[in-house]
Amino acid sequence: MDTLTGIKVFRAVVESGSFVAASERLDLSPAMVSKHVMQIEKRLGVRLLNRNSRTLSLTEPGRVYFERSKTILDDLEETELELSSLNSKPRGTLRVTFPSWFASQQMADTLGRFRSRYPEIVVDVSFEDRIVDLVEEGYDVAMRVAQDSSQIGAGLIARPVLPVTFLIAASRDYVKRKGTPKTPEDLVHHDCLGVAGLSAWDFQGPKGKIQVPVRAVQRYRSSTGVVHAVAAGVGVAPLPSVHFADPLFKNVLVPLLTDFPLRQVTVYLVYVSRRYLPLKLRTFVDFVIDNASRLPPMKVPAGS
Repeated sequence: MDTLTGIKVFRAVVESGSFVAASERLDLSPAMVSKHVMQIEKRLGVRLLNRNSRTLSLTEPGRVYFERSKTILDDLEETELELSSLNSKPRGTLRVTFPSWFASQQMADTLGRFRSRYPEIVVDVSFEDRIVDLVEEGYDVAMRVAQDSSQIGAGLIARPVLPVTFLIAASRDYVKRKGTPKTPEDLVHHDCLGVAGLSAWDFQGPKGKIQVPVRAVQRYRSSTGVVHAVAAGVGVAPLPSVHFADPLFKNVLVPLLTDFPLRQVTVYLVYVSRRYLPLKLRTFVDFVIDNASRLPPMKVPAGS
């Protein structure tokens, strides 16, 4: 068996925590993953992993081998990235993850323009509302929302793309039935929707921060579920203002309490810090930042 492939498989097993997880990560069968590891152990004449039905742990020789092999693979990756950066034509597959509320026509148009300009880059997009581990899950770049770059995390580069405005939103039908709240405190009398276990909303008023406890009538694991529930007239919820310009919701949603803004945040493109960026990644990041004005609008639409 190929030694370098075996080292990569061994590293994936250690970092993933199991043969099954490593097989999914590498798109190999669990039997083949196990075979690669056993071949390394046979060649070295030492056991690298302690195995039982529930846990997987490194032996002392395994720990030494893992650290050394990780350094070798990282150096090799850096070398390949340095050489590929000399290539004038970006190519390859780029794994990207965005918040679910970016799954819009404007984003599809932006990715379409990127495809037209760089046809040899295949963008593999995932829309999900969680913070992914870029290294462990094999993503090249993520789009994240934070109040400032210090919240992004160590070892990551955060490039600001554009500011985001979040507004309390309701459907026109809901407002007709339940009325319009005049102050944040009025929300205690309204049906509220949220993501996961959020129980209070923070507003900025003339006298400072206002925290309002909310009566959640429904909770969702995805912001996409929240916007559809708001549009259906189930209740009110904080939504990114992109939804007010979306043709699907443009004539359905209305912003509320616009004089009491929620927290202001920024959209960042986030990727792992490294000496040499793959050309495909550098090209994508630069393109998105240069085309930020064409992304979904993040401010309150005029006349809302």
